[in-house]
Amino acid sequence: MSEKLMVLSPAPTANGDLHLGHIAGPFLAADVFTRYARAMGREVVLGTGAQDSPTYVVTTADRLGVDPRELAERSTKQIEATLDAVGIAYDGFTRGDERYADVVLDFVGRLHATGKLRLKPMPYPYSTRTGEYLMDGYVRGGCPVCLADGCAGVCESCGHPCAPGELIEPRSTADPDDPLELREVEVLVLPLEEHRAGLRAYFERMRPRLRPHMAQAIAEMLDRPLPDYPMTYPTRWGIRAPFPGVAGQVVNPNAEAGPWPVAAAALAAEAGGAVLARDDEPFRADSGWGVVLFHGFDNTFPFAIALVAMLLAHEGRYALPEWFVANEFYELETEKFSTSRGHAVWGCDLAAEAPRDLIRFHLAVTSPEHQRTDFSRAVMDRITTSRLVDPWNRVAAKAEAFAGAGPLPVSARSRAAAARMGERFAACYELPAFSLHRAAGTLTEHLARLDRRPVSAEDAGDFFHEAEALLRCAAPILIDLAERAGVEPGLPDGGPETITPRPLPRLSTTVTVAGLPDGDRDAVTPRLSTAVA
Repeated sequence: MSEKLMVLSPAPTANGDLHLGHIAGPFLAADVFTRYARAMGREVVLGTGAQDSPTYVVTTADRLGVDPRELAERSTKQIEATLDAVGIAYDGFTRGDERYADVVLDFVGRLHATGKLRLKPMPYPYSTRTGEYLMDGYVRGGCPVCLADGCAGVCESCGHPCAPGELIEPRSTADPDDPLELREVEVLVLPLEEHRAGLRAYFERMRPRLRPHMAQAIAEMLDRPLPDYPMTYPTRWGIRAPFPGVAGQVVNPNAEAGPWPVAAAALAAEAGGAVLARDDEPFRADSGWGVVLFHGFDNTFPFAIALVAMLLAHEGRYALPEWFVANEFYELETEKFSTSRGHAVWGCDLAAEAPRDLIRFHLAVTSPEHQRTDFSRAVMDRITTSRLVDPWNRVAAKAEAFAGAGPLPVSARSRAAAARMGERFAACYELPAFSLHRAAGTLTEHLARLDRRPVSAEDAGDFFHEAEALLRCAAPILIDLAERAGVEPGLPDGGPETITPRPLPRLSTTVTVAGLPDGDRDAVTPRLSTAVA
C-alpha cells in the first residue's frame, strides 16, 4: 500500500441532504479509515463533494416546486453541514462550480482530442408531448440484465449499466402515462470493448482487493460484450459539451466518474498544503499518491469499469485506483433510503437528537458491508445504551476511583493484552479486510471484558492502561469521547511500565445544545430538509 493515500468517497447528488444510507455506506467508512491511516503515520487526504449535474436534481426540484439550481445550491450546503455534524472530516469538497466544470471538460476533451471517443447513434425514449429525450432520473423501466424495475443509467439491483434505450417497457417518471417512442440520436461514446484487455488484466490483479459482491458483478460485466459508454447526453441539464456533432448536449453525469476523482484529489491535496500547477497533478501516475475509493455497490460500473476504462484511455497519464471498498444498501423500514422519494432519516436531524459518537457507533454496528442492513431508531437507542454507553460509563467509574493515584505499575501481562487488542483492531481497519462492523464488534467485546473485570488497588494501573488503550483503538469511531479524554488515535504496541489514572469522560444518550461550546452548536442544529410528507 502506498504511504500517500488519496481516499475518495463519490459525491452524492445535490438533490437533498445526506441521509443515513449515505453516511452508513461510504462516508463513515472513508472517514474511519482515513483517521486510522493517519494515526499509523501515513499521509492521507479525504475528498468528497456534491454533484449537481444528475437529472435527479431536476426531478426532485419539480416534485418540490423549486428551481433546480436553488435546490442544488441549498443541498450542497446541507451536505457539507451534515458531514460536519456527524464528524466526517473531509479535506477536499467538489461542487458544481466553474473550476469543477473545467476539470470535467479538460478530462473529456483530452479523450476527444486523441480520438478515443466516437460519434454513434444511440436510442433514447422520446416524449412526443414534451419533445424531450429521456434518460436516468427522467425514465424508469425494467433492467435488461436482471429485470428489476428502476431508473436508467445503472441498475441499483445488479449493478449493470442500464442504457435508456434498453429499458423494458420504459415510462416517464414525470408522467407514466406519457406515450414514449424510441428515437436515435448521435452522442459521443467511449467504446469500452476497445479496453477489454486492459480491464481484464487490471481487475484480475485487483480481485483479491474487492469485496465478493463487487468482484462477482465485475466478472459478470467482463463476461458480456462491453457497451459503448455514452459520454454525452441529448438533454439540457448538466455541463455543456462543447464538441463537434453534439451541439446542445451535456456531459453524461455518470461519465463524470472519470474526471470527478481528479477534481476531488486536487482540492484534497491543496487542503493538505500542495501548490498545483495543474488540477490533475495529484491524480497523475507519477504523483506518488495511491487512490482508495469507498463507494456504494450501485456505483460499481461507473466507478470501476467506466472509470478504469477512461483512465486507461488516457494511456498512462493517470494513476489507477489501488483499492475499492464497496458497500451494500442501508435500508429504512426494509426499503432503500431515497432522497428523491423523501424516504429517509436525515443525518442532520439525527445529529440534533443523538450524540454523534453514538450515531457513528451504531452505523458501524449495522454497516451494510456484505448485505443490506436496516436502520431503526428504537434499535439504535437499545444497542448504543446496552453495548456502549452503560458499559463505558461503568468502566469510567471504576477508573475514576483511582484517579490521581500513582504512578501505578502496568504489568507485562497488561502491556501484552493492549498489544493484542491493537492487533485485533488493525485487522478490522486495514485493507482489504476493512470492516466497520467488526471494529464495532471488537470494541464491544473488549469493553464488556473491562466492564466485567473487578478492580483492586493492585491492578488499577493495568485496568486504566487497558481502558485507555481501548479508547485509542476506538478513537477513529468514537471521535468526541477520545478527544475529551485527551487520547490520540493509534494502536498500542505495548505501553508504559507505569501510569497515573485520571478521570475519564462519560457518554450520554442525549444532546444538550446549551451545554456545548459555541463552536459545536452548529453541528447539532436541525437544518432545512427537502423531504416532504
